[in-house]
Amino acid sequence: MITVVIPTVGRPTLHDTLAAVGPDVPVIVVDDRRGHPASLAALRMPPHVRLVRSGGRGPAAARNAGWRAADTPWVVFLDDDVVPAPGWAQAVWKDLVDLPPEVAGSQGRIRVPRPEGRRPTDAERHTAGLAGALWVTADMAYRREVLQALGGFDERFPRAYREDADLALRVTRAGHRLVKGERVTVHPVRDDGFWASVRHQRGNADDALMRRLHGPGWRAAIGGAPGRLRLHAATTAAGLAAALLATGRQRTAALAAGAVWAALTAQFAWRRIAPGPRTPDEVLRMAVTSVLIPPVACAHRLRGEWSVRR
Repeated sequence: MITVVIPTVGRPTLHDTLAAVGPDVPVIVVDDRRGHPASLAALRMPPHVRLVRSGGRGPAAARNAGWRAADTPWVVFLDDDVVPAPGWAQAVWKDLVDLPPEVAGSQGRIRVPRPEGRRPTDAERHTAGLAGALWVTADMAYRREVLQALGGFDERFPRAYREDADLALRVTRAGHRLVKGERVTVHPVRDDGFWASVRHQRGNADDALMRRLHGPGWRAAIGGAPGRLRLHAATTAAGLAAALLATGRQRTAALAAGAVWAALTAQFAWRRIAPGPRTPDEVLRMAVTSVLIPPVACAHRLRGEWSVRR
């Protein structure tokens, strides 16, 4: 009835995911790493797991390769860093078995462990947002016939970002319904390093594609909160103005623009620091990355806008 599809770039957490799924469900692991096919052997998959290669073209292409290799009515997508709860295989079957024909997809309930004894960091709050996000492929089942009719995931989305929301919008606009199931999948928080929040700004390019495909109301359609791009643009403009005015020896105007930049940057940094643990390392990370995020976000959005208009 179901096939589980898990794209991977070789994370060691994949083995925990497979162990939690268990051997009773067909599984296709899609190796999305670039390189020689011999690299597949390094993954050391259990005998019941089928391996497919997608050539390092991103998670959308990897998921497409996975569901196209399946032959069951339902395909359940999991990420390679999640851990389905005990009894997940039986729970997903119960979620899907009696769904009416107009229901094309079922989302699992995502749980993100919270730290004990302290406030969550910025990175932990970012991951925790998955618990309330709609139609994320951390655990999302679709009818294979619907994927086939709509062409699956749009491979113009190169990252694990927005490609799931785009598919969900296309599915619902085609007249299908999406529902939430009762199965539970845990999404642990991983440490992606000091600059993770700056790297995340690459998603602004994908937001440009979402707007082009689904119109200005796409955020509301997926239950998302308004973005901060306008404030980032104002912060970046103030910083650039201060630098240019200083170069032109317009000291008073440069100080005024610099004050606006400093106020907006401080407000953004405090917004990120206040709900966190406020440890020295976390405060330093928030202070430094809050300076960089506005111009990086704007640069990626401009790149995305240029790309979609081409």
